[in-house]
Amino acid sequence: MTQSPYLIRATRPEDAAGIAAYMADPAVFAGLLQLPHPTEAMWRERLSAPKVGNDLSLVAEQQGCVVASAGLFCQRAQVRRQHVSALGISVAASAQGQGIGTALMAALTDYADRWGQILRIELSVFADNARAIALYERFGFVREGLHRAHALRDGIYVDSLSMARLHPNPPRWSAG
Repeated sequence: MTQSPYLIRATRPEDAAGIAAYMADPAVFAGLLQLPHPTEAMWRERLSAPKVGNDLSLVAEQQGCVVASAGLFCQRAQVRRQHVSALGISVAASAQGQGIGTALMAALTDYADRWGQILRIELSVFADNARAIALYERFGFVREGLHRAHALRDGIYVDSLSMARLHPNPPRWSAG
């Protein structure tokens, strides 16, 4: 049995430095709705916040370094949308194309489908991010809408897509 070149695990506050480091790369933050110059303190605060509801936050480690993060974040403030989670994912430029995004997506969708009581997962992605869109579509996400001039990226307003995935086989009650 060959060992995986990366480890997927739950986030910890001490991951803040690694996440801030790879998120500072313009090749990474330009593809996200993040701002340049993230700080370790900002990420430590985010990672130290108490987990609420069915949220799940993961990182991927490669040779002991955090190279990716992903999570599902419940819409807990809206009672009628508690079955919905938002998805966020980012991978360091040096770790892209190695299957880490696929592994994180598999872990998130498995959790959503089998444990998290999540019927719908939503995300936004820049309309020109073909690689990310292809990844999401492999996991059953469909395009639901185009948001024109949705976000400022490097001085230019760019479009984004709304995508969502519904649970492929929603749980039923098994009367035994």
